[in-house]
Amino acid sequence: MSGDAFEIFLAAPPGLEPVLAEEARAAGFDVTGEVPGGVTVQGGWPEVWRANLVLRGAGRVLARIGGFRAMHLAQLDKRARKFPWGDVLRPDVPVKVEATCHGSRIYHDKAAGQRVERALAEELGVQIDAKAGLRVMVRIEDDFCTFSVDTSGEPLHRRGHKEAVGKAPMRETLAALFLRQGGYDGAEPVVDPMCGSGTFVIEAAEIAAGLYPGRSRRFAFEDLAGFDADAWTEMKGAASGGTDMVFHGSDRDAGAVRSAIANAERAGVATLTRFEQMAVSERMRPEGPPGLVMVNPPYGGRIGNKKLLYALYGALGKTLKERFSGWRVGIVTSEGGLAKATGLPFKPGGPPVAHGGLKVKLYQTGPLP
Repeated sequence: MSGDAFEIFLAAPPGLEPVLAEEARAAGFDVTGEVPGGVTVQGGWPEVWRANLVLRGAGRVLARIGGFRAMHLAQLDKRARKFPWGDVLRPDVPVKVEATCHGSRIYHDKAAGQRVERALAEELGVQIDAKAGLRVMVRIEDDFCTFSVDTSGEPLHRRGHKEAVGKAPMRETLAALFLRQGGYDGAEPVVDPMCGSGTFVIEAAEIAAGLYPGRSRRFAFEDLAGFDADAWTEMKGAASGGTDMVFHGSDRDAGAVRSAIANAERAGVATLTRFEQMAVSERMRPEGPPGLVMVNPPYGGRIGNKKLLYALYGALGKTLKERFSGWRVGIVTSEGGLAKATGLPFKPGGPPVAHGGLKVKLYQTGPLP
């Protein structure tokens, strides 16, 4: 694979693009823009690998491998056949092709995709398979055709070590972005008094321990032409850091607590986490310095009756006000009224973010009095 730089697209939940851009900059990536649904960076193939490995908030990493102007299907067919596919794809690895057309003279997605499929099959000898793990994406906008490769494969929230999930699980990528939005950088303790399967607590512990989110899984880019397995192994081994902090989660549901403990063990952070079965009203402040309380309570959309939830949020607010002086609080909910029911001094809510068919916001406080 050549060392030339190209555009790399990092998918983000709409509303949290600035948070992902901030994470990418902090990780040393050359951020060139924020667009709806993602962040663009410039780099080469090593940056593609590293983005998949180290970025906690990205949902996918797409490599924009090139493109050309195409006014009609015959032109698309001719130019797709001349495209240097062999620089990126291997003839022995099946691919699937997905095409979209917007504001272009070529307006038929399926016909455009078929032309590219034919070019790949006849010029490179690639097998086209709708179930293939490697995805070539064709986007035709304003008569310009751009080719991208989804270098992630499985979505990046699938870290490779979370098997047990609760009733309304939050994706790890979304949890990581909310933690960052809440000012968490790995240098303070985190408590989640309604932890479910433990996502916030485990993400926080991994960040503090300097563990790469992609360390346990495989990626689609490992099947691309010129992939250097030795260089990749070296990159994965470069993680550094460590912490002696302990991160606390609790839930009134015994099954959720068992799931959280099992997930923490698989993630390699069992020694950094403590999960206990208890009601919100029983949650005590851990010993040591203040930090961040991060919680994703039920909000009535999928779990629970909304009217009954006001008392739950009230109990949460009472516990935090009485026992967590000096701690900051972040609550993810779809209902501003429920956040208000805590009685906590929230700043204005963050941008709305899609989660489980609802729009949720992060409500944050400063350090509690």
